[in-house]
Amino acid sequence: MSKWLIVDDEPAICWGLRRLVESLGEQAVTCGSAEEALEVASRQKFDGVVLDVRLPGRDGLSVMADLRKKLGDVPIVVITAFGDLPTAVTALERGAFEYLVKPFDLKVAEDVIRRAHTRGAQLAEPAEVKPQGTIVGQSAPMQQVFKQIALAAGSQAAIFISGESGSGKELVARAIHQFSARRDAPFVPVHLASLNESLVESQLFGHTRGAFTGADHERVGLLQQAHGGTVFLDEIAETPPAIQAKLLRAIEYGEVLPIGASRPIHVNLRVISATHRDLAADVAQGRFREDLLFRLNTFVVTLPPLRERLEDIPLLAQHFLQLCTANTGEPKPTLAETTIVELHRRAWPGNVRQLRNAIEHAVIVARGGAILPEHLPVENMVRDASVVPPMDAIREQLTRWAQQQWQSGEQPEHVYERLLELVEPPVFNVALQAHHGQLAPAARSLGIHRITLRKKLAQAKN
Repeated sequence: MSKWLIVDDEPAICWGLRRLVESLGEQAVTCGSAEEALEVASRQKFDGVVLDVRLPGRDGLSVMADLRKKLGDVPIVVITAFGDLPTAVTALERGAFEYLVKPFDLKVAEDVIRRAHTRGAQLAEPAEVKPQGTIVGQSAPMQQVFKQIALAAGSQAAIFISGESGSGKELVARAIHQFSARRDAPFVPVHLASLNESLVESQLFGHTRGAFTGADHERVGLLQQAHGGTVFLDEIAETPPAIQAKLLRAIEYGEVLPIGASRPIHVNLRVISATHRDLAADVAQGRFREDLLFRLNTFVVTLPPLRERLEDIPLLAQHFLQLCTANTGEPKPTLAETTIVELHRRAWPGNVRQLRNAIEHAVIVARGGAILPEHLPVENMVRDASVVPPMDAIREQLTRWAQQQWQSGEQPEHVYERLLELVEPPVFNVALQAHHGQLAPAARSLGIHRITLRKKLAQAKN
């Protein structure tokens, strides 16, 4: 279990990020100033830092070097509400792992923290293959995936990984690299959807000193960092159109042209890309270059969704149970048979990632005992279309409920209020769970004001 230091002078941001980190099974300590962060860092060890730029007293950028002196080369994620190019460039040049602009989606923050955790683990134990990278499965669809990985690993061709969100595309990319001739060279994952749009070119290709305002130092781009190894371009569909032509040339000719440079730099890298979107449809609509698509998908690895490999669920559940209870010193919980049945029943629109999160949640709730169905999180209302109850069926159930209110022959009172009491609480709970307990984004997703949501939650408790 890793520990994160969260430094921000906004209590709501600290609370939200702490909840997010803890939902991932990690620990978090929050501070409201740079001075407090340095004092805490002198007494405790941390595996990562989330650092705001604008702080009372010393600003976040000026304290980065001092934090590294106390904590070592840990990943530092810089966040700011004032995202401009010079600030971003300075943060990245001073070694920030990632740069996020407020307000940011918690899903993006979750992805950054997961990647930072992986990077920190690699720095701490570079020779050890972490169990998180294990691809688990015995089903026929996964056996086909294993075969595709083996074929891809023995090739130098560009690989395209197709699959729904949460199906394990980065794990497959890492496995291809691990079993290839490039295994001793860098593996550089790039989540294009999480990159700051104004900085994509600089982050991918780098820049020279003085290339633009704030570029006080030369920056080596991510493609150049992968020289000799593999670059994994996740969510490739999110590549801005202006960058696609430059990326195509880098892949075709092995040439990277940093911003401000007069000559390209030769790079020897293997490109693996992935997306959950239909790139052919994006090409048809003019959002993605057809020639870039042809260059990326020389060899395609297709990942099945979890609903097409249900026989792997018990194996995956046991695997995740072992991961989240390793090195805790606590008794290992067991999965009850009724829990396995419940896991098979669920739709898992978030695929393997959602299953892992469900097991981690259950371990926390079960507190060392047997994991029962009631320990699992509330089932996600967003399901596969084939299992979502038709709206006509829902209307029919509500109609029967309303008819029952008048069956006694007496005029019922407050039917509408009782209906809202029946329908609203589960909807509110799912919205809050989807937004990690944050009231404002949950209210926005429901289309109501946060004050209204707070009042309704208070009424439901009473």
